[in-house]
Amino acid sequence: MKIGLDIMGGDYAPKAAVLGAIEAYKTLSADQKLVLIGDKEVTVSILQENGVSPDNFEFVHTTEVIGMGEHPTKAIVQKPDSSISVGFQLLKSGEIQAFSSAGNTGAMLVGAMFSVKTIPGVVRPAMTTIVPKLKGGLGILLDVGANADCKPDVLVQFGVLGSLFAQAVYDISNPRVALMNIGEEEEKGNILSQATYPLMKATTLFNFVGNVEGRDLFSESADVYVCDGFTGNVILKLAESFYVITRKKQLKDEFFDRFNYEQYGGSPILGVNAPVVVGHGISSPEAIKNMVLLSRNMVDSNLVDKIKQAFQ
Repeated sequence: MKIGLDIMGGDYAPKAAVLGAIEAYKTLSADQKLVLIGDKEVTVSILQENGVSPDNFEFVHTTEVIGMGEHPTKAIVQKPDSSISVGFQLLKSGEIQAFSSAGNTGAMLVGAMFSVKTIPGVVRPAMTTIVPKLKGGLGILLDVGANADCKPDVLVQFGVLGSLFAQAVYDISNPRVALMNIGEEEEKGNILSQATYPLMKATTLFNFVGNVEGRDLFSESADVYVCDGFTGNVILKLAESFYVITRKKQLKDEFFDRFNYEQYGGSPILGVNAPVVVGHGISSPEAIKNMVLLSRNMVDSNLVDKIKQAFQ
């Protein structure tokens, strides 16, 4: 297995990415190789400063970088030698089995859809995040930003993608899928929610348990929470602030510690033909390490093949 990592992506790249790669290397098995994509000279220098042999990694040298503020589609087209563009070229050709980056999220989405493309039958890929539960364990929320506007059939597909992800990567058997709404009753919600509910209720593709409200997110109500990307991104950013607030208030709490994004590495893009993970722009070495390990787990679990089978 070869896992591609963009070492030029993120606010603290390349140092944070390289230090994260070093930590990930310690966890990977002998048949799992990290391919570092970016400025080789700078990367080798950081490795040597930390007493790590460059021989432990493979390198694909490129110095061009897609900035965080650049237009995703234009950047992918105009910068074919950027670390993100090259990473997707390698993924498409099969030279790497997974690709992750803490760089421009839009460029990662566009790159995935331009290169490895969407799995046939999937209308729109989705991005996920982890939701910690009060009694332990975790849930999965999607979409968290790939699709600000959605149609009912797309939300149903998110239910399928989230359910398969929960089963394959997190070993949650028969995941309970819920629709995020402003009330538990079937008729509640906006036009999108009202149109989606009967479709989810009728499907046999996943275990639908009805509507849930925002206050249910950290409970045992469900394992997979489905919403449009606008709603999901608002929830994600609010939840991320919980950890920051507890630190500022000098509160130490096991539950709120699990809101630390570093533990989960990044957000997978589900519904494309290869494992792709997008990390937080402020990713630390710990976050980079976990992003790589999540990529590894997505390959190990044959998640993409399972999604393909479900959409045949």
